[in-house]
Amino acid sequence: MLIAVPLGLLVGAILGLVGAGGSIIAVPALVYGTGLSPREAIPASLIIVGLSSIVAVLPRLRRGVDWTAAATVGAAGIPAAWLGAAVGRLIDPDALLLAFAVLMVAAGVRMLVAGRRPSVPRTPGRLGIRIVKGVAVGLGVGFLTGLLGIGGGFIIIPALTLLLGLGMATAVGTSLVIIIVNALAGLSAHAGSLAGSENWPVVAVFAAAAIAASFVAARFAGRLPDNLVKTVFAVLVLLVAAFTGVSSAYALLAG
Repeated sequence: MLIAVPLGLLVGAILGLVGAGGSIIAVPALVYGTGLSPREAIPASLIIVGLSSIVAVLPRLRRGVDWTAAATVGAAGIPAAWLGAAVGRLIDPDALLLAFAVLMVAAGVRMLVAGRRPSVPRTPGRLGIRIVKGVAVGLGVGFLTGLLGIGGGFIIIPALTLLLGLGMATAVGTSLVIIIVNALAGLSAHAGSLAGSENWPVVAVFAAAAIAASFVAARFAGRLPDNLVKTVFAVLVLLVAAFTGVSSAYALLAG
């Protein structure tokens, strides 16, 4: 159980600093670090990241949240999360972890590229176009939330800045709100996976550490260079992706 403390601190710190990426570390950390099965790790990750996002968004509310974007993306993600959860039940757990590793590589590469150049928001465009784009983003992120137990912030933030024209500070706050909605939707579809589990104490310790770290990190986020945070996060994600990919591929071949 003690390993849950440093792992929770790591996940919470990432979420508080970047406004994304907590769950992409949380799932493999819960599986390989604390011994949860992938079926248990997905809803546990949604609980941890959802609670941590609530704490992380509080100091960002003063900088603004685009509630129109949050409502559009979040609402579209709810039914998509249920669909993703239904599909996930049909897939081998090790295959899910392998898919997770591939997604982590994509996220890590994207963050490395983003860390080498400043993000330049585009013009927001008309409200109708923004809503259509927001629904499309919500459907994609919601499906991944239900399928893999991720909040999807690493997809949401570039979508909010590049497609919907939000500034980075507003995109981070809005992303956290959307992650909360997605986590609730995904958890409602996966709730049965943790029912009767003996691992609730581990989840509770992990969540407490993540919440504390996200609160502290969110308050210091503005003092660190964005590019440095993105680069460090990307390297960490790629390292975890390599371990997850090799482990899950070996399990699939051995099975």
